[in-house]
Amino acid sequence: MKTNFKKIGLLLLAITTFASCDDTNGEDIKLSPPTAAAFKSISEKGVKRNTQNFTMTAGNGVVTLTSAKGVKLYINGDCLTKNGTPVTGQVDIEFIELFDKGNMLVTNKPTMGIMPDGKKNLLISGGEFFIKATQGGVELQTSCYMNMTVPTALTNGYDNLMTLWTGVIDEDGELAWKDARANADGTGGKGGVQGEGNNYYVTFGNFGWTNVDRFYSDPRPKTTILVDVPEGYNNTNSALYLSYDGEGTNALAKLDTYTAEGLFSEHYGQIPVGLACHIIFATEDGGNWRYAIKGVTTTANAVYTFTLAETTVGTEAQLVAAINAIQ
Repeated sequence: MKTNFKKIGLLLLAITTFASCDDTNGEDIKLSPPTAAAFKSISEKGVKRNTQNFTMTAGNGVVTLTSAKGVKLYINGDCLTKNGTPVTGQVDIEFIELFDKGNMLVTNKPTMGIMPDGKKNLLISGGEFFIKATQGGVELQTSCYMNMTVPTALTNGYDNLMTLWTGVIDEDGELAWKDARANADGTGGKGGVQGEGNNYYVTFGNFGWTNVDRFYSDPRPKTTILVDVPEGYNNTNSALYLSYDGEGTNALAKLDTYTAEGLFSEHYGQIPVGLACHIIFATEDGGNWRYAIKGVTTTANAVYTFTLAETTVGTEAQLVAAINAIQ
C-alpha cells in the first residue's frame, strides 16, 4: 500500500512539473535560440528554393529564357566573357524572381531603397530579379545590355512611376537598392524601365540583383519605432520586418538596426504616424521557421514587444502563405 501511495505521489509530482514546464503565459517558455549560422542557413534555403536554372549556348546571338512566372529574359550570348575572354559553348544561368513579400522574407530580400541622403525607405516593387551566368563554375560578365519583359499582372498592374534599381550587398550580406536610372545599363545611361500594355520592358547592364520599383509615399508625419524580442534573440539569429497594410503583396520593409539596448529599430524615421501595418518577427527553429505577426497602428516613438508565446513554428511554405495573407 505504501508503495502504491509513493507511486501515485511521484506521478502527481511529474504531472505538476510537466504542466509548469508547458506554461505558455509568455515568459515561462524556455527555448534555445538558434545560432547565427542556423538562422542564415534557413534564408539560404529560401534562396535556393526560389532559384531557377537554365542553360544557353554562348556565341549564338540573343537567347530568350522564360521564367516560371512568365518573365522573358534576353541575353546576348555573343557578349559573354570569362576573365575578359569571349565565351563559347554551354553557359549555366541562375535566375530568381520575387514578386511577393512572403518569398522576399524567406530569402531576406526586402524592398528597402537608399534615398539621396543615405537613409532607407520602403519601395513598392514590380519585381526583384537575380541573374548569374557561369561556365565551369566561373562567373561570367557581359559587355552588352540585357532585357526583360515583366508582366505587370504579377504586381497589381501597371504603375508608371516604376524605375530601375540595382541591388547593393553590404559587408553583412544585407541587400538594399540604389537608383540605377543615371546609368541603367553600364553604357552611359541607356536603359531603365518602360511600361506598355501589360508589361514592363526592362533594360540593364550587369548580372546580380535588379529591381523594378518606386518609393512608397505617405504625407503623414514620420517617426521611428522600436521592437523588443524574446530574450536570447537578436539581430544575428532573428529578423524584424514590416508589412504596410493596403499596399498589396509586393513590398516588405525591414528593421535593419539593432540598438545598444537590445531593440530592433527603423532608425531612419520614415515610418508614418498612424500607419496600419504588421510587424513580423522571424527566426529559425530546428530547420523550420519560428515567427509571429502582430498587427499595429503606429504611434510616435512606440516600442512594440514580442513574447515566445506569440510565436508559432511552421514550414517555409506556411510562413510564405501567412505573410502573403496580410493585407
